[in-house]
Amino acid sequence: MIVAPCSMRTLAAIATGLSDNLITRTADVHLKERRRLLLLARETPLHLGHLRNMVAVTEMGAIVMPPVPAFYQRPQCLADVIDHLAARAIDMLGLPGAGTAVEWDGKA
Repeated sequence: MIVAPCSMRTLAAIATGLSDNLITRTADVHLKERRRLLLLARETPLHLGHLRNMVAVTEMGAIVMPPVPAFYQRPQCLADVIDHLAARAIDMLGLPGAGTAVEWDGKA
């Protein structure tokens, strides 16, 4: 499951087990069944409460992946940035046939 974008409110709800809507309930089920849960946390700057919630969900088994552009790919337009972020997120799920994100080759 990918939560994109994941607001700090949604992140906090998942971190505390508050399952008051479909997204947080589904995330809760993914965590309890040890399924992959990817949270694209969108807000900055972060304060200590945000960071603690990120630690809490990580300790529960989620993956926090802020949607940070990969400029080493030298994107030509915004669509390139979005496509790369989406491909990386899908690759993180480990689905068969994934692996579409271009990896950094160390030459930039």
